Amino acid sequence: MMEAQKEILEKLAPRKFTRVGKVWVACLLAIILASLIAYGIQLQKGLVVTGMRDYALWGVYISNFVFFVAISLVGSLISAVLHLSGAKWATPLTRISEIIAVAAIVMAGLTIIIDMGRPERLFFLFTHGRLQSPIIWDVIVITTYLVISLLLLYYPMLPDFALLKRYFKDRPKLSRRFAKLSLNWNNSERQKKLYRTSIQMLSVLIIPVAFGIHTVTAWLFATTYRPGWDSTNFGPYFIAGAFVAGAGAVIAVMYVIRRAYGLEKFITDMHFDRMGRLLVLLCLVYLYFNVNEYLVPAYKNTVEEAQHLQSLFTGAYSTYFWFVTAGGLVMPIVLLVFPRFRKPMPLFVISLVVVVSAWWKRYLIVTPTLLHPFLPIEGVPESWHHYFPTGLEWTVTFGTLAMALLIITLLVRILPIVPIHHAIEEREASTAKNREL
Repeated sequence: MMEAQKEILEKLAPRKFTRVGKVWVACLLAIILASLIAYGIQLQKGLVVTGMRDYALWGVYISNFVFFVAISLVGSLISAVLHLSGAKWATPLTRISEIIAVAAIVMAGLTIIIDMGRPERLFFLFTHGRLQSPIIWDVIVITTYLVISLLLLYYPMLPDFALLKRYFKDRPKLSRRFAKLSLNWNNSERQKKLYRTSIQMLSVLIIPVAFGIHTVTAWLFATTYRPGWDSTNFGPYFIAGAFVAGAGAVIAVMYVIRRAYGLEKFITDMHFDRMGRLLVLLCLVYLYFNVNEYLVPAYKNTVEEAQHLQSLFTGAYSTYFWFVTAGGLVMPIVLLVFPRFRKPMPLFVISLVVVVSAWWKRYLIVTPTLLHPFLPIEGVPESWHHYFPTGLEWTVTFGTLAMALLIITLLVRILPIVPIHHAIEEREASTAKNREL
């Protein structure tokens, strides 16, 4: 094995957890265990242990579901667009993006099951589902999206697994494992042609499916006649928001991985600078959709929509609303115009604020609307007119977030984080160019 290959493999090959990594995993497992206990109580006693009632029949669980769906968008689209366009600068980010997409979409599906009062009836969605229902569309598109995302994560790693098979030849058990994963990859011209064709096909397939999953999720709300959801703008509104949330998640994860594994030579300041520029553009687009989403109902000013907007602008949800607007949209646009805020550390902090704001944005999309229906329910307790998650709901929700982080952590641990064969090809091309000069 050439020295350049060996050097890159030593840096990018999967490695054991450090002490900090083990503590991190232990903390995530503790949160997940607590959430499993809480979910067991919910299964035993029913959804009455949550804050959801006849008014707020969707709550923090559905907010969490929409958040996971949003996070998954950019991961798959970044990978697909890069494969199709041939852009080289973001190659080190594709694997990170794909891992985030898989973790998020897996947890989106599990969150739907958690929200069901009778999860044992999930099978009926497939046996008795009606195509007239957007919920069935959501089930179909999420399943399809998960399958394509897994293939788009796995298939580009075949050359990397073959390299790792040779790299770990002194450790037969590990070498055999990577040999099986590589599917007998030998770098032949026939294999490379099939490899390129397959990745292009997957990249083309996942783009309409990725847009479809967010559009269908938006339709779940828009086809329900309620103030705040009664909008034909909801599809692109959801997609624009998903781009912002997903880009923030990719930036946050790439910073942590770079620091944890010392990948400064592979994930450089240039990558952060360009992701910062991309985030500004996405925030500007999403800000436009937000203005459009609130300006039109404010202009019409029906009684129900006025109540809904008042609860957001000056009422019970105003703190969350202005935090989301300022922290998740305005602040990134203003700060990231300046190059010093596109450095790794400042951009990481900004991305965390964007991701947290994105979660609360989904909460604001779901909850206030349910509390201001066009046709109020008569004769219900006053407590049903308000909603805030119970401690049990928060515990289960934090458990799903911890599970998503655990999936990302484990995949980063067992998979090559940066495409190794691309890194080797770029190193060889750079060396050849220097020799010519």
